Amino acid sequence: MKDIEELESRLGINFKNKELLITSLTHKSWSVQNKSNVNNERLEFLGDSVLSVIVSEFLYQNFADKPEGYLSKLKSVLVSKVQITKWSKEIKLDKYLMISTAEEAAGGRKKETILAGVFEALLGAIYLDQGIEVVRNFLVNNFLSKSIKNLEIQDHKSLLQEIIQKEFKKLPEYEIIKETGPDHDKVFDCVVKIDNKVLGEGRGKTKKQSQQNAAKEALKKLGYDIK
Repeated sequence: MKDIEELESRLGINFKNKELLITSLTHKSWSVQNKSNVNNERLEFLGDSVLSVIVSEFLYQNFADKPEGYLSKLKSVLVSKVQITKWSKEIKLDKYLMISTAEEAAGGRKKETILAGVFEALLGAIYLDQGIEVVRNFLVNNFLSKSIKNLEIQDHKSLLQEIIQKEFKKLPEYEIIKETGPDHDKVFDCVVKIDNKVLGEGRGKTKKQSQQNAAKEALKKLGYDIK
């Protein structure tokens, strides 16, 4: 119970029903190994819906001048596995996860699917134990407000990948189309494409930088207020 108390302190939430919190941390692999019927999949299902509602409400209230299409794109980023995994790591849920020995050996505590799933399960547990207002405060104060403010400095490649995967079910492709300058001071020109259609172009002192700049331009063309 010491770990549970430590996590509650980290979350700033004191659960009335500790079993809900424990269940939210219980991966199916642990249940199978320990011949238990308890795992966090049902709470993950619930938490996914709670997250969707709160994020939608947050965007509706904070972007009153933006159309539905823009809000949908922003929401797709904020509820993506990439973003939720980052939040999960921020509160160190990987430390409290209950997973099987085999899953542990396979690096389960670092897997995106598991980390995103336990975060959603935690939201489901908070909702059942404390109500939606507590979940809303938890998300807005700890994650949503910060994520919106820092959107401009996010990894543009990851952000673009999430959007392209969701809309086209495939990955964007990057191509270095030009290299100029001496070896010690090269400049790279890059394009990012989907189905051979150029979405954005970028230039940088390294290939990675040129790819980030190409992704940044693509995001602007897709309607994101990237600075």
